[in-house]
Parts: sequence; C-alpha cells; structure tokens
Amino acid sequence: MKNARWLVLGLIALLAGCGKPVPPEKATYVGEWQSASMAIVITQEGRVAYKRVKGSSTTSVDGPIQKFEGNNFVVGIPYLTTTFEVSKPPFQQQDGRWKMVVDGVELTKGR
Repeated sequence: MKNARWLVLGLIALLAGCGKPVPPEKATYVGEWQSASMAIVITQEGRVAYKRVKGSSTTSVDGPIQKFEGNNFVVGIPYLTTTFEVSKPPFQQQDGRWKMVVDGVELTKGR
C-alpha cells in the first residue's frame, strides 16, 4: 500500500513537470501580470503561477501550460486543468505599457 502511494505521488510530480514552452507567437504572454486583485506569472518555459483574491477567498494555481486554445491558455496536469480565458490578448499601449484581460480582469505587465 505504501509503495502504491509513492508511485502515485511520483506520477503526479512527473506529470506536473510536463509543460510546454510558450510558442514564439505567444511570446508577449511571458512576464509578470498584475491588477489589484490578481497576479499571474508566465515563464518562457511554460509555467504559470496565479493568485486571485475575491472578497475573503483566495484562489491559487501553479502548474505547467498544457496548451493554448486561441487566446486562452490551459494550465495543469491531465484531468486537472484550469482554462484562463483571455478576452484581450497582450497589447501595448501608447505609453509603452503592456495590458491583457484575463477572466474579465485587466492586467498590467510588470516586467
């Protein structure tokens, strides 16, 4: 029974590392994005760290990007994924700042 538990934990760890690098056509997604209630970090290697505060609850997701679906991106491991809906993909404003709208929240790129 203990061996089975270690096998499952090892499989989860292996799957968690199975992200895909951000493709060149989505390179503008890479960086640290923030608003007052949400923060997303997207790495070139295809990892996402997400945190959102709504009232007294906090939601966090940390995992590999599995795929892009149009402007949206899917994060997690097989059968345990979260789709981030991007209604406005990254765009640069006249002042040079980058913005993106994810799950209805406008984010500003920090780096």
